[in-house]
Amino acid sequence: MTVSIIIPTLNEADNIERLLARLQERPEEGVDILVVDGGSTDETKAKAAAAGARVLESPQRGRAVQMNFGARHSRGELLYFVHSDTLPPANYLQHIREALAEGYPVGCFRYQFDSPHKLLRINAYFTRFNRLWCRGGDQSLYIRREVFVVLGGFRKDYLIMEDFDFIKRAQKAYPFRIIPHNMLVSARKYETNSYLRVQIANLVVFNMYRLGYSQKSMVKMYKRLLDYR
Repeated sequence: MTVSIIIPTLNEADNIERLLARLQERPEEGVDILVVDGGSTDETKAKAAAAGARVLESPQRGRAVQMNFGARHSRGELLYFVHSDTLPPANYLQHIREALAEGYPVGCFRYQFDSPHKLLRINAYFTRFNRLWCRGGDQSLYIRREVFVVLGGFRKDYLIMEDFDFIKRAQKAYPFRIIPHNMLVSARKYETNSYLRVQIANLVVFNMYRLGYSQKSMVKMYKRLLDYR
């Protein structure tokens, strides 16, 4: 099965080389890596190209739009969406193929943070449970191309919570696998702000999403509560 790995980026020069090195640790035929950039002003695109990725410039900034753009320009029968400040487990493709063989056309990994903070360990622990509030883009997302097409991709009008929306729709229609291996996720958002501020922001915005608030309202609130990127 051919695989396309799609990485949306915006000023990720500090992280992209590390991620691409991990993704290519165990090279396989039929694996296509696409970095879909949203207008970086640092060396993200140059570093990604030098590391062997196919670099695309998205016509519009935003993870949902960038990931859809990458999917349209990909060749793989399997799509794997990965955030640039995370690291998949070393045998990520083997784990994904095992989940596919078990009958799960879509799924994600658990995660742990790159920080010894005890409260972050608690957060990470809950990613093993099949609840929407335990999900998120940092856990990465694998999906068969035909399933992605049927679901209509990510909502192009979504500026925030695009992963939650997509996973919610996917879980209604298909068996969803939480693979029992960990992504390594950057704790930079917590380090820039504080654990309490991030938790409050996440709770507020998640409930705004659940109650049907507009995308602009959620983005405005998130930026008001957090200093992040």
